[in-house]
Amino acid sequence: MAERIDSIDTVRILAMVFVVIIHTDPFEGLGATANGFNFVLESTARFAVPFFFVAAGYFFATKTATSNPTGYLVDRLTSVSSIYVFGLLLTTPVFLLNMGIEAARANQNVLAAVFDKGMEYVAPVELLYYGTAVSEILWFLPALAYSYVFIYLFIKLEKTTYLLPVAFGFHIVGLLGVEYAIFGEIPIQTRDPLFFGFFYTALGYVIATSEWRPSADRRLVYLSATVFFGVFHVVERYAFGYVLQDQTVAEGIYAPSYTIGTILVTVSLFCFLLATPRLGRGTVLPALGRRYAVGIYVVHPAVLFVLVQFRDELSLGETVLWHLVFTPATFLGAFLVCLVISEIGDTSPRRVPLSIVRQLRNRVPVT
Repeated sequence: MAERIDSIDTVRILAMVFVVIIHTDPFEGLGATANGFNFVLESTARFAVPFFFVAAGYFFATKTATSNPTGYLVDRLTSVSSIYVFGLLLTTPVFLLNMGIEAARANQNVLAAVFDKGMEYVAPVELLYYGTAVSEILWFLPALAYSYVFIYLFIKLEKTTYLLPVAFGFHIVGLLGVEYAIFGEIPIQTRDPLFFGFFYTALGYVIATSEWRPSADRRLVYLSATVFFGVFHVVERYAFGYVLQDQTVAEGIYAPSYTIGTILVTVSLFCFLLATPRLGRGTVLPALGRRYAVGIYVVHPAVLFVLVQFRDELSLGETVLWHLVFTPATFLGAFLVCLVISEIGDTSPRRVPLSIVRQLRNRVPVT
């Protein structure tokens, strides 16, 4: 089943809202009640990034089943890489401009400050593997590209039977070493292609290639499981973040991102979406998910950064009004930038590289 699935496209745009929520931290720092609300909201939102990986793996499987895996891998890598480069080109000038402004205010050498920051942006490991050289938010794209390569190797070696166990093994090591750090921390970054993206992308691939299919007759079971595991995910993170560490929400927000509960809620949600493929049909949501979700992801770091500078300049960070508008402003701002890019691509392709416009609008890396 390689055609579009409305339910997945619908959740794609909704998941992007949750991605923005994770990065804007609404109501954090406004007191115990506000911190508690932020914790629940942010814990709920944690399904979003794994969802995109699972969807990517699912469609990678459906496409490679009917086309040459090598050719399709090259197509995917070209697509993801071009979007990543566009994100870097959009975000870097904004960050460097701010660095220059801060240096000027501090009576420092502006060119030296900008140059030093620019050199940080070309650190090879962070730039080409972790995807965190310029903005940590863009890490998803390199992680997805490498995950495709890992899966491709299993396909070529005809060892896909071992794909999910191997990927799960790496993921568990990452969880136990960082997210469940009370058991002992490992001294490497694990929110990366090997320890994180590989597992969820492989999970989507295996769901697509298995003989089992979620039944429409059991869609309420999958929905109930999604809700149950969603609540479990919140409780699990609360237990590890506060109960076991003798902390309270008044003291801050629990930082670790993903847990075993994340896997459970992501799998149950994806099964529900496959069991209800027409979910969202007749609304604008599937079209928004297909056309703009990835564009919003790539653009929103720059929009977020500009809004943060505006907030700090006017000392708005501790006002309720700011926390009410920050997340919608970031999402809508990124959406408007995507609309402008789309309009430029439609009316004057020579003004923007046409390949970039096409990638952002049509060749979404999760399809």
